[in-house]
Amino acid sequence: MSSALDRLKNLTNKISSYERARKDNIELLENLYKEIGIDKKVEEFSELFNFKAINLSGASLLSENLGEIKEGKYLQILAIGYDKDAVVKSKNISLGYFGKVENVDINLKNKIVEFIIRFRFEKSFMTLEHYHSMLEPFKDNG
Repeated sequence: MSSALDRLKNLTNKISSYERARKDNIELLENLYKEIGIDKKVEEFSELFNFKAINLSGASLLSENLGEIKEGKYLQILAIGYDKDAVVKSKNISLGYFGKVENVDINLKNKIVEFIIRFRFEKSFMTLEHYHSMLEPFKDNG
């Protein structure tokens, strides 16, 4: 019985830890949203999550070389919008253009990378909640 209780405690601690991390993340994300000027393109912070994804050109978002610049490229934040009624369903929207990546201040570049990772972290929670709610009709099916 104690091992079941231990597993429950560990699971509860993990869930609590994720919720705290999510709460902290959203605060830091909103600060970065203002600091790097995304608020000039997307007026309401909550509207940010209407985008399917946010990508970056000019620097890596891979964990093994996170933030590493790609010489000769331009640092730009690109959002992918989706309109199911349009002929062309997805559309790239520039949320920020910062010029040649090698000329961008390293602190600004790091904040941009952090912004995108924090956005993706929150978006993953939203996706999880979405699919969890989609499973509701199947709960009675056993």
